[in-house]
Amino acid sequence: MQTPFHTIGLVGKYDNQDMEASVRALGEFLRARGHAVLLASQTAEHLGIEDFPRRALHDLATESDAVVVLGGDGTMLSIARELAPHGVPLIGINQGRLGFLTDIMVDDMFDAVAEILSGQYVAEERILLNGQVRRGGECVFEATAFNDVVVGKGGSGRVIDLEIAINSEFVYSQRADGLVVTSPTGTTAYALSAGGPIVHPTLEAVALVPICPHTLSARPIVVSSHSRIELHLTYADDARVHFDGQHHFDLMSGDHVWITRASRTVTLLHPHSYSYYDTLRQKLHWGKKL
Repeated sequence: MQTPFHTIGLVGKYDNQDMEASVRALGEFLRARGHAVLLASQTAEHLGIEDFPRRALHDLATESDAVVVLGGDGTMLSIARELAPHGVPLIGINQGRLGFLTDIMVDDMFDAVAEILSGQYVAEERILLNGQVRRGGECVFEATAFNDVVVGKGGSGRVIDLEIAINSEFVYSQRADGLVVTSPTGTTAYALSAGGPIVHPTLEAVALVPICPHTLSARPIVVSSHSRIELHLTYADDARVHFDGQHHFDLMSGDHVWITRASRTVTLLHPHSYSYYDTLRQKLHWGKKL
């Protein structure tokens, strides 16, 4: 079979009732097309599938020419961060709710995956964000985000006082419930709900979106993805920093959160007919009568 995608890795969300059938059916379909199929070990264990060779996630990425992720956008966020260092392209099958990242519907997955693996695809390179929490001049926590890094208030609901600098140049101070620093991919997530702009996912940009700022003049801003964004918490009685809503770290007054573009990127593969604007129309219900 003449294809650059000989070995295909499969990763499926564990707590979806229909996932076992979808993973098994896609694996058998790929094998019938002549592909070697590898299944992530945790997926195989949780779903009880023994039909395909198992690999730990990082070994799966090393041995696969492409990895298909079945689940929702949350699953893709987690897997993309894990596999980004290996540079393996990802294909998303949506068995969740939103589907901005996992854009192929389950009912269409055979035709769509066959189209991609036959070389008819659109490739998108997406940036990641790296965040550091610095306390007393030392890095005390570090993590990567695909969507966003969010500094927000904790359980007490008390506001946060922030000073924002870009490349060590002071920009403004702000009292708010928090701030979203988002990649272009994340502009259709939390940042959108906070009133941020939609940024095309292939742009090399980062947006800063205030969360319920205590001034009417606060507005989102978009800067180069090569900027270093420096957040200084001048008052933070109860605050946290969140990475894609999946990892977090408790913050204190005086902490600094530095956010930069990560050195690695994520490549997503879509069917040749894929259109980002069509996805926006569908997911955001643009043009529909109320």
